[in-house]
Amino acid sequence: MFAVLLVISAAATFVVSAVLDTLVVRLRQRRRRRPVSTGRTATAPRESRRPLLHH
Repeated sequence: MFAVLLVISAAATFVVSAVLDTLVVRLRQRRRRRPVSTGRTATAPRESRRPLLHH
């Protein structure tokens, strides 16, 4: 019985690890593909930016 639980937990750990690794790789690739420019100019005054709203 213990051996069965050990194999199941090892398999579950492997699957979860693989899924998380895949998600991290995809997120990193998306960040690289995004353009660096945010559409704002470097000389824009700070007051013209919209304040961040926290809910």
